[in-house]
Amino acid sequence: MASKTAAVAVDFARIYSSLGLGKETIAAVQAFRKRHADAQRLSNQYGSQPTTVDFAHYRSVLKNKAIVDEAEKLLKDFKPVTYDVSSTVKAIEAFEAKAVAKAKETEQKIDVELKELQATLANIEDARPFDQLTTEDVAKAHPRIAEAVETMLKKGKWTVPGYKEKFGDLNVM
Repeated sequence: MASKTAAVAVDFARIYSSLGLGKETIAAVQAFRKRHADAQRLSNQYGSQPTTVDFAHYRSVLKNKAIVDEAEKLLKDFKPVTYDVSSTVKAIEAFEAKAVAKAKETEQKIDVELKELQATLANIEDARPFDQLTTEDVAKAHPRIAEAVETMLKKGKWTVPGYKEKFGDLNVM
């Protein structure tokens, strides 16, 4: 009952205009609403009809009473088939338990990674700007760079390998 009052309270004309729907879309929605209303009407109509079979009526109408007797016997003897779904339910529960365990494991991994990322972000935010760094700061952070520069100076190499290939040669002479 509440759904009917809610459906009546909806102003579809205002919805169509506020969403800026095209004419074709509005026509399709209205056709859908009409089909839905028709389906609801038929459902209510058939839902109110009796679901029992009047075999006495069929006996009075049909000449072959044996068919009516057989149909009545079949209807009375009809038992829906039951299936044992306990094994399927157990399999689903086992899968669900594994999925929950895997999800908790993943949650823990993500929490650890999130903490690491937050620490990295805090480190980045607390770091000095690049233009304020000195060569001593870089050497403290990465001692291998200082060692590589010292080795190059001892050997008399004044160029960085791969620099010309990447940036080109700017010598004019």
